[in-house]
Amino acid sequence: MTCANVTYSVTMGQVAPAVGLEPTTKRLTAARSTTELRRSAGAAVGGPGGRGPPSRHDSTGVRERDHGRPGRAGSANGHTWPMTLISVDTLAAALAAGDDTVRVADVRWYLGQPERGRDEYRAGHIPGADFIDLDRDLAAPSGPGRHPLPDPTAFAERLAALGFGSEHLIVAYDDAGGTIAARLWWMLDDLGHRRTAVLDGGLQAWREAGHPLSTAEPTHPRATLRLAPTWSRTVDRDALRGRLGSATVLDARAGERYRGEVEPVDPAAGHIPTALSAPANANLGPDGRFLPAAALRDRFAGLGIAGDADDVVTSCGSGVTACHNALAMRLAGLPDPLLYAGSFSDWSRCGEPVATGADPGTWLRED
Repeated sequence: MTCANVTYSVTMGQVAPAVGLEPTTKRLTAARSTTELRRSAGAAVGGPGGRGPPSRHDSTGVRERDHGRPGRAGSANGHTWPMTLISVDTLAAALAAGDDTVRVADVRWYLGQPERGRDEYRAGHIPGADFIDLDRDLAAPSGPGRHPLPDPTAFAERLAALGFGSEHLIVAYDDAGGTIAARLWWMLDDLGHRRTAVLDGGLQAWREAGHPLSTAEPTHPRATLRLAPTWSRTVDRDALRGRLGSATVLDARAGERYRGEVEPVDPAAGHIPTALSAPANANLGPDGRFLPAAALRDRFAGLGIAGDADDVVTSCGSGVTACHNALAMRLAGLPDPLLYAGSFSDWSRCGEPVATGADPGTWLRED
């Protein structure tokens, strides 16, 4: 999507135009956006009225219940597996048993250090894990924001070539509390592959439990991975503009970036007006594992999100850490949010107004 001039009025305590706007500009002119939220197959997320968790189809096309809710599990090849989180001991037992229905993805990534993830993988990884590169495998080479979603067909082809198939439980891990791994979880889940989980506690928990690492790089036979042809639970910048002030927008970045005190990579500092600060690390306990479902529900209730929430958008810097909040909402038993994949990197690069400070600010649209 190209960046276009827009027409709005912004009212807040501290508002700053992004790069390319005159410092005193508070009113911008353009036509009203007619872009709608993207839905798969023309169906509203959450069913009639958009409320509640959406019905699911797994990657084989079989309709199933939402097994990602707390306390529930799905099955893969006769085994019972959690569909959102998996413990290190459960994964270790499956790998030790030589369970070929499990595939493991190492998705370690570090801001500003594009090759470090692969280097860390080569130095030692969970046995049998393949390295999945956020920049190359989980993002398109160009598009809105720093990590635009790739074409679903190309994404499926890449994973299938590595041996990740529809019959597999795909486990993603990182060393950043699941903030990178959740992107792979979200992508697979959104495209219909329900047999996917994030390793709770990540590589740190694996090491602390005394499980081994390996430097051997596996080779798996090519697989068949059937995924939907389009993303479903997403919202683009044009559609988001029209919903600011009514939708609840979460910002998963660290508080200092939200407030605009620091900005290491994007052209403007601050946040999307009306967005609430919801740092991803608040989804985790002191041990680096996800909080219990009740604690997560309380966290989101404090942000004004309850079980009937039907207009929540999750964002971050580039649509990666935002997926962590989507995972946490699933664990909490809340309706799935929409992902603003371009997130603040798209918003700020397109000259949109940004807010600074702890206050979300308000947004008044000129019709």
